[in-house]
Order: sequence, then C-alpha cells, then structure tokens
Amino acid sequence: MDAIKQGSWRTTVAGVAAIVVAVGTAVAALFDADPVTVPDWGAVAAAVMAGLGLIAARDNVVSSERAGAK
Repeated sequence: MDAIKQGSWRTTVAGVAAIVVAVGTAVAALFDADPVTVPDWGAVAAAVMAGLGLIAARDNVVSSERAGAK
C-alpha cells in the first residue's frame, strides 16, 4: 500500500488488474462445462508475478524524493 501513498497508483492499478485477469481467466477455464479445457498454471504464475512487480514499481511521474528512494 506504500505505492499508493507515494503516488504510484497507476502501476499499482495495472498490477492488480493483471492479477485479477490472470486468476479470473484460470478460474473460468477450470470451471467451464468443457472438461478438456484446463488452465495454463505457468502463464497464471507468470502473470501474477508480473502483477506483483507492477504493484511494487514506481510510476515514472513520481520523483525519487517523493517516493522516498533518496
């Protein structure tokens, strides 16, 4: 939550959206009526890790001083 407090809400929202889409797609594939359709758990894990990276990232418009990096 420090990312939002420091003004990096853009990347935080993108990270949360990436995680929601990845998990939502996997759940939809898991519970659809077709038993042949299975989620690609490797892709889900990669998307969740990318989302976590985006949550931890700082927006380009946020200065280092404002983010507390300096």
